[in-house]
Amino acid sequence: MGRGRLRIHLGAAPGVGKTYAMLAEAHRRAERGTDCVIAFAQPHGRPRTEALLEGLEQIPYVERAHGRAVVAEMDLDAVLARRPRVALVDELAHTNAPGSRNAKRWQDVEELLAAGIDVLSTVNIQHLESLGDVVESITGVREPETVPDEVVRRADQVELVDMTPEALRRRMAHGNIHQPDEVDAALSNYFRPGNLTALRELALLWVADRVDAHLQRYRSEHQVSAIWGSRERIVVGLTGGPEGRTLIRRAARLAEKGAGGELLAVYISRSDGLTAASPKELAEQRTLAEDLGGSFHHVVGDDIPAALLAFARGANATQLVLGSSRRRTWQYVFGPGVGATVARDSGPDLDVHIVTHEEVARGRGLPGARGARLGRSRRAWGWAVGVGGPAVLAVLLDVVDLGLANDMLLFLTLTVAAALLGGLWPALASAAAGSLLLNYFHTPPLHTWSVADPRNIIAILIFVGVGASVASVVDLAARRTHQAARLRAESEILSFLAGNVLRGETGLEDLLERVRETFGMESAALLERAGDVEPWTCAGHAGRGRPVGRPEDADVEVPVGDHLALALTGRVPPAEDRRVLGAFAAQAAVVLDRRRLREQADRALALAEGNRIRTALLAAVSHDLRTPLAGIKAAVTSLRSADVEWSPADRAELLKGIEDGADRLDHLVGNLLDMSRLRTGTVTPLIREIDLDEVVPMALGGVPEAGVALDVPEALPMVAVDPGLLERAMANVIENAVKYSPAGLPVLVAASAHADRVEVRVVDRGPGVPDEAKDRIFEPFQRHGDAPRGAGVGLGLAVARGFAEVMGGTLNAEDTPGGGLTMTLTLRAAAKHREPVPAGPGAPPAPAEPERQPS
Repeated sequence: MGRGRLRIHLGAAPGVGKTYAMLAEAHRRAERGTDCVIAFAQPHGRPRTEALLEGLEQIPYVERAHGRAVVAEMDLDAVLARRPRVALVDELAHTNAPGSRNAKRWQDVEELLAAGIDVLSTVNIQHLESLGDVVESITGVREPETVPDEVVRRADQVELVDMTPEALRRRMAHGNIHQPDEVDAALSNYFRPGNLTALRELALLWVADRVDAHLQRYRSEHQVSAIWGSRERIVVGLTGGPEGRTLIRRAARLAEKGAGGELLAVYISRSDGLTAASPKELAEQRTLAEDLGGSFHHVVGDDIPAALLAFARGANATQLVLGSSRRRTWQYVFGPGVGATVARDSGPDLDVHIVTHEEVARGRGLPGARGARLGRSRRAWGWAVGVGGPAVLAVLLDVVDLGLANDMLLFLTLTVAAALLGGLWPALASAAAGSLLLNYFHTPPLHTWSVADPRNIIAILIFVGVGASVASVVDLAARRTHQAARLRAESEILSFLAGNVLRGETGLEDLLERVRETFGMESAALLERAGDVEPWTCAGHAGRGRPVGRPEDADVEVPVGDHLALALTGRVPPAEDRRVLGAFAAQAAVVLDRRRLREQADRALALAEGNRIRTALLAAVSHDLRTPLAGIKAAVTSLRSADVEWSPADRAELLKGIEDGADRLDHLVGNLLDMSRLRTGTVTPLIREIDLDEVVPMALGGVPEAGVALDVPEALPMVAVDPGLLERAMANVIENAVKYSPAGLPVLVAASAHADRVEVRVVDRGPGVPDEAKDRIFEPFQRHGDAPRGAGVGLGLAVARGFAEVMGGTLNAEDTPGGGLTMTLTLRAAAKHREPVPAGPGAPPAPAEPERQPS
């Protein structure tokens, strides 16, 4: 059986109706005879949603302990054993309770899909991992539960469940989302119109981008060249001149006017020179385009108008922005120019904007513009002047007699003009034709091919020699200039590659895309194989279509060693491009090696960290666990001994030793387990509002009363925390402070409110910690200074900081004035004591888990 299909109902905010839409879709499929079961659905007490649960088979949930609560989770094994055709799994970003097979629910869904089971699921836009910072800037809340974007992008279908902010707020006001006592807080916090509007825009744009990607793939697969104006996509054509910045800004303003507008800047270079513009200017224009939210593309094409239109149609552009021509008036005799040609050939589906600028009619003046080899149109003009010019001149001079010397100078002028325009061969043809016409029409005897005066023979030979010499010099200059321009372009490319090697900036796919664009190829792929007889595999690919299976199947093959090759499809480039292609291929091999070395280094780092943790754990077991165990065993052995009659006081002392050793073991094992949960990301806080004076005294259970002084005012605002995690974090911090505080100087635990935060400060008068070690003391298995073995394994502060951070707080160390160390624990104040910002992801604070958001 193949892989199952995933359909996701995506919403902008809780309450838009994702779960309702999912259940309705399941009923439609069930009516068609499809085997549908509910693997997990959360109706949140909404009557209309609960009504849709009827008529669908529901797999019983499994209950798991989560802190002090018992939560219901999807029974993955039961669903796999049942093997339905379609499984409904609500809340894709949910974090599973400890003890589950997978940490996240989307990982459970991956197992169902791999087993061939289709899945219907739901997710909110704020749960997408890449949008976490954006959502936090809008709502003021960092979403703790996320799902990788790629999981949602790989879905076979994504259905947007949409609702206007006004309608959603009416649903909230009518009690269809939260309980009546929570409505006012929700409407003034998370469900404010501005928040909902921004989240809705995020959801719409995300779905629109995914639809656009599907459209581009469809157009590529079906080779659709016509422009479909489904969205505004603006292409701006650049020449590399200073007017490009004006064009980019104008195109950006056009893109902003259309919803979802996209800006693409493109520079077309000729295939014989790679680039003819100022590299510095192009780099600045690339930066400007990217800063304005666009992208920059470098395309090769000898026919610039055709290449520009091909790029625009390939990108499905709706508008094309070009600058007014920089040609001078007399230069229009050579043709209409790029702008006029593009406007003429663009067709009715592509709008062309000609933008004026300060460089209009000032001439090209581009660096290297004279460095290209003589073009086709220029050679055509050279042949016309070299062949047709002498004939026209001969007819004119037959009417007006200027003398042989003047006639020869005029014919020589035509030869020089043909050389300047067309190069060597048109000039030689002009010299030959001119000499023959001079002989026939202007050298006595006239209208014969003979020459009476030997001096005229010498003059004609000099004429031919001068014409040939001028033509050869012009042609040689054109070739040398072309070679210089090409070498300059190659040096720029090689400099770019060398810079990327040093900086490590370009990824393999980015490099292959640059190869494809630079040389005008359809696709570029880096192929490799393990041995001479092993099959080829694709290490990286860019461009349209599937990569070729073997290097010999490509249009261009550039080997890199014995088992690596760069394969290009689309056209066969000239031989002189092979050198630059070889540099690109070598760079691609370096990038591939660097990526693999980085992966190996990451794995080695993870292994080294694991080895460090295991080594520290073994050291802890060898002493910190053995010491209390030895004390317990000795006390128990003494009590069981029949040889000694223990007094009641001695017996009480031995029992107290057993109790102290067991407490120490319990504390140590608890810290080890807590650190393992923090390392694996399975700590999910159950946030609720509570007074600090209810938690802090409970954290003093193992500390002598005389060792701590409390200053926690009753008027402090409530805090939004997980009481169990806060108690454990406070206990570890206070225990550490008491351990290092001198006898007779109690540790001060004081609390105060600051804006929307509450600070708890644990102040001791011990030896303190130097600044360079203040962060290190929060790392696992770190004991500052010469702390004795019996002082613990160095996990207490690491666990405390970890618990503080998962609750949205911080724990930092600073110096105590007069000596000692102060631990500052910063917590969030409860919502009703703060400015109207949401206190939890998607809902006002409530005793429920944060992942149980309404759908």
